[in-house]
Amino acid sequence: MPQGQLAQVLGGVIDQTDERLLVGPGSVDDAGIVALDTVVEGGTGLALVQTVDYFPPVVDDPYFYGAIAAANALSDVYAMGGRPLSALNLAGFPSEFPDEWLAEIFRGGFDKMREAGAVVAGGHTVRSKEAQFGFAVTGVVEREACITNAGAREGDRLYLTKPIGMGTMTTAAKAGRVEPEQLEPASRLMATLNADAAEAMCAAGASACTDVTGFGLAGHAHNVAAASGVTLRIDLRSVPIFPGAFDLARAGSLSGGSKRGRASLGEGVGIDLGLDESLVGLAFDAETSGGLLIAIAPERAAALEGELARRSVQAHSVGGCTGPSERRVELV
Repeated sequence: MPQGQLAQVLGGVIDQTDERLLVGPGSVDDAGIVALDTVVEGGTGLALVQTVDYFPPVVDDPYFYGAIAAANALSDVYAMGGRPLSALNLAGFPSEFPDEWLAEIFRGGFDKMREAGAVVAGGHTVRSKEAQFGFAVTGVVEREACITNAGAREGDRLYLTKPIGMGTMTTAAKAGRVEPEQLEPASRLMATLNADAAEAMCAAGASACTDVTGFGLAGHAHNVAAASGVTLRIDLRSVPIFPGAFDLARAGSLSGGSKRGRASLGEGVGIDLGLDESLVGLAFDAETSGGLLIAIAPERAAALEGELARRSVQAHSVGGCTGPSERRVELV
């Protein structure tokens, strides 16, 4: 659902007054955070990080589909600086879906959860017209160590830990414009956990973070800017793009979410007139299990780069934060 429509629908529904809710839907953050101190007598200093995500197949390989769905759900916990603890599976499949495919989807998801150190405690499966698979994930975080999308400050630098273009790759694959062997590297990237990137940003003392998923790079940057009261200035020419995605975007393989996201954000995103339109489209393209967009103070940027390199995370410096302006995001 486009960001603007979602905000309008939920505007008068959400209760943000409960003292247990440390981070809720109002800030459009990656996950909710609920204090344990008000639940467990005596307090623990810990908080629960809770999120849920599921979606139809983005690749044909059933094992990769399950693994990508798990990595995508786990990413929200990592973006908040949390550690995954447990998960509940959510699945819906048509009655004619082959059992061997089902087994591989579940295997891929459960293997990825095991890699993250999370235990799958159960789940719920229904019949549906289209396959749907994902997880509700619970993690833990020290209350004082929580990283939200509201902490970015003027002068902060921005880093992105995975290339964009996954939405374009999977859209093109569904249209038969990408061969399976071309999609496999993208599948492996989407199935890669953001755990190492999250460890690095926590160690370096990041100001704010979000993961780049369904709202695209521009959409998630907009959420950070709105929550933090700054403008995110993104140098699109510095943003890493998955090999082949730019040519596919130019050929018209941008996902439907790209156009909807761009229309939803409207004047909230400024676009340099000199930018290639296909490059701009990729900035709005809906991603699946994308990287972390990290804001960090300039004096800590070198430490972040070192922590990322030590964990073999290939991050790119993609811009910075300026003072608030009429537009939340500037693509230059």
